[in-house]
Amino acid sequence: MSTDHLSRLTRRFAGLLATLALLAGCASSPTPPRGGAWGQASTPAPAPQPDAAPAYTPSNVTLGPIVAARATELPAVATLTAPVDLWDRIRRGFSMPDLDTELVRDREQWYATRPDYIQRMTERSSRYLFHIVEELERRGMPSELALLPFIESAFNPQAVSSARAAGMWQFMPATGQSFDLKQNMFRDDRRDVLASTRAALDYLQQLHDRFGDWHLALAAYNWGQGNVNRAITRNQNAGMATGYNDLNMPTETRYYVPKLQAVKNIVARPQAFGATLPDIGNHPFFETVTLERDMDVALIARLADVSERDFRALNPSLKQPLVMAAGTPNILLPWDNATTFLRNLQTHQGPLASWTAWVVPSTMTVAQAASRVGMSESELRSVNNIPPRMKLRAGSSLLVPRSERRDADVPVHVADNGHLSLAPEVILRKTTVRARKGDNLAKLAGRYGVSAVSVADWNKLSVNAKLKTGQRLTLMLPRQVSVASSSKSKTKASTKARAQAAAKPPAKRSTAATRKNTKLAQGKTAPRN
Repeated sequence: MSTDHLSRLTRRFAGLLATLALLAGCASSPTPPRGGAWGQASTPAPAPQPDAAPAYTPSNVTLGPIVAARATELPAVATLTAPVDLWDRIRRGFSMPDLDTELVRDREQWYATRPDYIQRMTERSSRYLFHIVEELERRGMPSELALLPFIESAFNPQAVSSARAAGMWQFMPATGQSFDLKQNMFRDDRRDVLASTRAALDYLQQLHDRFGDWHLALAAYNWGQGNVNRAITRNQNAGMATGYNDLNMPTETRYYVPKLQAVKNIVARPQAFGATLPDIGNHPFFETVTLERDMDVALIARLADVSERDFRALNPSLKQPLVMAAGTPNILLPWDNATTFLRNLQTHQGPLASWTAWVVPSTMTVAQAASRVGMSESELRSVNNIPPRMKLRAGSSLLVPRSERRDADVPVHVADNGHLSLAPEVILRKTTVRARKGDNLAKLAGRYGVSAVSVADWNKLSVNAKLKTGQRLTLMLPRQVSVASSSKSKTKASTKARAQAAAKPPAKRSTAATRKNTKLAQGKTAPRN
């Protein structure tokens, strides 16, 4: 080996030792200066004592062999397992205080003795529960609230109460409007899965912020915030407690939270109540698909390879056979079918919609409207749910077939605000009247509230035709006017009859009656009681 080569190896070895020494120094972090944090000024370190260890230099370090060492054992870490199914996930999120009362026992017994009912409503919930649980977790709200639609509607989004509350969260019309749930001719967002869930959780969170108690918030959701406020105030004024069990409530509200608690207990321990919960996987049931054009419900179902019934179960807010992109741009489809729909839509040839909306330009009968849009009167009534004996007011929005004149998608202002405004349809009846002395068509027509032109047309006369006293004329009068005229005629006839009777001389009485009355007048005979 040459001298130069040996020299280079020596220098490299010395550099390696210096690097190792530097790394060893960095491995042991120095202690921060006493009384200050890192980066802050501190007092200088004391000078080394005479007997201190000599300073490090690469030449006085002897490297030992590298050997295996045992790592320091770390404290045990809690392992997290994924939920077995959605029911398990719901159980893990229970955080409301339990209610333990006789009413809870009563409701537990009620549900436990109706396994078929539990089976139906839990199976129905499988379409919607995952989305609700996701929203509750995102907001940090108790997962018990995912069970509330069991109490409100048995998870039926088409449910309507006697008080006109609708949807699986049972929103009243006014409350729905205050939470931006559109209710119009074409859709009712109180039934919409996404919109109603958003509104319900907004409302529940708002009530909890107000009362600071989930049981009182639920009572207010059922009974109304104002009623719960007044009940609390009454108890406060009487020096009484103001918890859920302490307030004087209607029976429905008194049972409301116990019902939810009973369902919670059954979900927590189904075996204890002999209940069988259907398998609901911890994964989404549906996917949201955005539409850019109006589409027929039938076409969407066909392209997605689902039945119209299943499509409407996920999109229950739709009232018509048309989905308006301007009003309902997002539709829900079963997870796998959403991919099928998008793939088939790309290759679809032909129109997407056979319906559109038409705004009635002026007040007219249903028959007139049907003639304008090329439909039969019965079909127009059926599609738009128009009751009999009603006419359409100007501004009403109707669903009609597309045509060359009406082929555009529905604009947003119509999709969001379309309404049906009706007025009673006046029924005309053929009536015969007689002209009075001095009558002409104008006078006679004015007396019955019709136009002279119409009277002339009905009787095939000129407008200036002269009328003879007693001449018969045909009029088409509204039923109520005819009845009023008839009543008026009867009144006149009755008055005339009374006048004629008063003008006649009194009828001759029998001789016996006359003698009796004379004796009575003279006081000779007393009348019988």
